[in-house]
Amino acid sequence: MFYLSRIEHTLHIPPHLLSLPIQEAVHKELEKLFLDKVVANLGLCVSVYDIRSIEGGFIFPGEGAATYMVVFTLIMFRPFVGEIIAAKLLASDSDGLRLSLGFFDDIYVPAHHMPNPSHFEGEPKNSCHCGQIKFRVQSVSYPSIPVEQPNESKPFAPMVVTGSLDHDGLGPVSWWYDTQEIEDE
Repeated sequence: MFYLSRIEHTLHIPPHLLSLPIQEAVHKELEKLFLDKVVANLGLCVSVYDIRSIEGGFIFPGEGAATYMVVFTLIMFRPFVGEIIAAKLLASDSDGLRLSLGFFDDIYVPAHHMPNPSHFEGEPKNSCHCGQIKFRVQSVSYPSIPVEQPNESKPFAPMVVTGSLDHDGLGPVSWWYDTQEIEDE
């Protein structure tokens, strides 16, 4: 679910940060650039883990920023296919479920990956609040950025996790607690 990714990047440090120690200035600028952002095929950046090297410090003509070549490590969230994860139910409708991990909300379980037989009843506004749900990761995709987006469409998600509930041991976590209580009696 979480990975360390080493990256080499040409980083511009703006003049207002040059009064700080270079390690601190680079760390601040890396967090500004990468924290809570999705990097295609790497995942969602959760934290700057460490800074391995900082080289350069050149100021090019016409620029006020110092340019450094920085090698650093990021902690990335990227679930793997087949991984079982517990998430919170955000919404449900006839298309399926939308789940959240708290820091990542673009998890979808389409209706065709729900347990069979299952069906949706009611209005989306009246959907249940089931708490924790265990799901299996079916795919992780990085959609291309749309040039134009209609006003009524969902916000663009740079990383989408598709899950399923149609395997043994998946679904509302409360099922397992209820079963354990029955066995204890």
